[in-house]
Amino acid sequence: MLNLRIEEMRNLGPATAKMLADVGVHREGDLRRIGAVDAYHRLKFRFGRQVTIIALYAMEAALRGCDWRSLDPETKEGLRRAAKN
Repeated sequence: MLNLRIEEMRNLGPATAKMLADVGVHREGDLRRIGAVDAYHRLKFRFGRQVTIIALYAMEAALRGCDWRSLDPETKEGLRRAAKN
C-alpha cells in the first residue's frame, strides 16, 4: 500500500517522518519514487550531522518491509557506496 504515512512504515517513527516531510517526502509512495539514497541525501543536506547512516538503512529496510538490522552486509555496503556519490 503506497499511501502509508511515513511514520506508519516499519523502522520510521515520528521524528524521521517530520524530517522527511521537511524535504518533501510525506508518504510511502514518495519514498519509493525517490528511493532511500536520494531521501538520505536530502536529509543530510537539510539536517547535516543529525542524520546518520542508520537513517539510510532504516529507509531502505522500510521499503523492503524488514527490520534495518536484518539488511545483509553487502546491501549495507552498497548503500554506503551509493550515498557517497
